[in-house]
Parts: sequence; C-alpha cells; structure tokens
Amino acid sequence: MSVLDLLKKIYYRIYQFIFDIGARLLYWRKPITSNSIKDIPGLFKKHNVHKVMIVTGRTVGRTIAPEIKKLLDEANINYAHFSEVEANPTVKVVNEIQKMYLEEGCDGFLAIGGGSPMDAAKGAAARVVHPNKSVNKMAGLLKVMHKIPTFIAVPTTSGTGSETTIAAVITDQETHHKYAIMDLCLVPKYAILDPEMTRNLPQKQTSTTGMDALTHALEAYVSWTYNTKETIRLSEEATVAIFKYLERAYNEPNDMEAREEMLKASFKAGFAFTRAGVGNVHAIAHTLGGLYNTPHGLANAVILPIVLEDYGEKVYKKLAHMAELTGVMTEGSDEQKAKAFIAEIRAMNKRMNIPTGFTHIEEKDIPQMVDWALAECNPFYPVPVVYTKKHCAEVIHRIINEA
Repeated sequence: MSVLDLLKKIYYRIYQFIFDIGARLLYWRKPITSNSIKDIPGLFKKHNVHKVMIVTGRTVGRTIAPEIKKLLDEANINYAHFSEVEANPTVKVVNEIQKMYLEEGCDGFLAIGGGSPMDAAKGAAARVVHPNKSVNKMAGLLKVMHKIPTFIAVPTTSGTGSETTIAAVITDQETHHKYAIMDLCLVPKYAILDPEMTRNLPQKQTSTTGMDALTHALEAYVSWTYNTKETIRLSEEATVAIFKYLERAYNEPNDMEAREEMLKASFKAGFAFTRAGVGNVHAIAHTLGGLYNTPHGLANAVILPIVLEDYGEKVYKKLAHMAELTGVMTEGSDEQKAKAFIAEIRAMNKRMNIPTGFTHIEEKDIPQMVDWALAECNPFYPVPVVYTKKHCAEVIHRIINEA
C-alpha cells in the first residue's frame, strides 16, 4: 500500500469513527408494518391523503396494482398512476413522477413493486419537497432534510429492503453513473408486508432478490463500525431465515410460509444495513447496474461470495459465527467455518441457477467502475477492507474470470 493509500485509509477510518458517534444521536425509525394490502385505504385516510401517486413498473401495474386500485376506489380515494419504472430507475423517470404528482394534485405516495419503483418514488418525493433541487444535488447523505408526503411501500419481492431504508438509488441516464440519495426522511411511513403480493414472483426474481437481502444482512454484519446490538441481531435473524426459506420459496412458489418469512427477513436486513451500512459488494454492483443495466439482486448474488473470500481473515470470526447459527458448520477453526459458510453461499447460487461471474464486463470500463465504486464506498462505508484502485480492479477481474 502506498503512502497516499495509507493516508486515505486513516482518513476514512477517522471519518467512520466520528460518524458512528454522531449516528447514535439520530432517530433511526422503522416503518410501521402491516401484513395486508386491505389496510392501505385506512392508512391514507388517517393522514388525510386525498389523491395518491401510485408508482409501479409495467408488470406490477398490470397484475397487482389493479387489486389495490379497487381498494382505493371502494374507499373513495383518488389516484394517479405512473407505471413506467424499469430496473435501475433513472433521473428522467424520477422527474417524470414528480411532474405527474404535482400536475395531478397528489398528496401521498404508494410505491408497489421491487426496489426500483420504491427508489423512484422516494427520489420523486425528495424532488417534491425540493422542487428547485436536481436529483444529483441530493445524492449523498442527509441532503434532503425535509419531511416527505405520506409514503406507503408495498414490496412485491423479498430482497431490496427499500421499504425500510433511507436510500433511493438512481441512475443518471446521461453518464450511466448510479448513486444513492440517503436521508432519514426517505424511510417510508408504512410498509405493507403482504406475502400474497409475492406469490407469483418468478423463480429468477425470487432467487436474486433473496440473495440481495442476504447481501444486505452480511455486509451490515461484517462492517467494522456503525453496528449496534439491534443491527447485529437483525442481521443474524435475517441470514438464518434466508438460509432456511429462500430455496423453499424458489422451489415452491405457493409456499406462503416461506414467502412470509422471506418478506420479514428482507425487512430486517433492510433496517440492518440502513443503520450499519453496506460495502464493496454494493459499490461494485451499482457500477454494473449503471453501465450494463445488470439487475441489482443478480449483481449482488454473484459478487457477494467473491468479495467475502477476498476479505479473508478480516471477516473469519464473524462469518464463522454465521456458519454456526445457520448450521453450515459448528466445529472447526474460524477460518474453516467461515470458508464453509462462503462455500454454502456459492452452493445456494448454483442450486438456484445464479452464475458464478459475469462475461459482459468490458475491460475498457474497469477504470470507470473502479472510480465509481471507490467514490461510493469511501469514506462513508465501514468496509472490513479498504480497497485501493489496484485491489478493486483485481476483484472485478475475478468477477469476469469466474464466469
């Protein structure tokens, strides 16, 4: 490590240490949860919302949204519907939602779907309270700082955790740079954890969003600071549940116990990483989403075991404990148990037909990926291992070579 890289690392650790002290003074609230979409009209009425801005993707807009619209109709609540959110939502889409919200005279948000519609709706809500502030000007931490309109999130996948997080991840369609707006005010007021909303989720989305939730839990768990007793407990509970129920949900789409438990696990993991942070897995995954439109859950699923292996002894003790909790290995050294745990993640991916690497990463894009990943990570993410440019490039090459 060069002197400059060493000085950067020292600065990052000091920054994280100070931030951790300040973060303990903040109010890290969770959304109020319900397990039925039937509660949605009453919640909006409770907050005197007269017209709802519904935000979905096209498929959910055709399949699930009509059922919820019917409930709003019966309660005499008006709504407008934006149904064009795609994976890795863009600044353009955020601005279109904000425009429709204002033109239609809406006073509340209802995001239905995976992380993309929830993040797009959060971004639009931020723009509603900051109409003269562009999306990229709000990128980063605590740059919204205004109470947003009543926001209800209805996850239809069990993975993103966006229904409980402070983040909205948005892609600049001009530069393909993917970045996060992060503010406590973006946490939805309510999260509707209705397992029926995930019943018809295809196998591929079930597996990749489930591994997304696992990535949230584990990156939060191995962070070197920011963790609290609550985030540690939630990370452990989420990981144990995912190991137990994800493949059940993948193999048996109508196993509603598995669907319900995965929704709970995603919620727990979402809150854990909101408070304890994510790391290099997410930073690299976001570059793939921005450059190649790689689905976020798929990117995390592929990158997770590679980065955990790369961390080596820095995470052995914590992953060894996860191996014990999940029953992967209960005897042996920390190194043996940690490696067995990572091997089981790889085995889970294989059983669910998730690839081991990516062939679509282009060599010419790697310097840009490195710059974006390191800019996202540092100094905020409390990663176990601070990557230099050389180290980060080596990990990205592993992602290519292991395909």
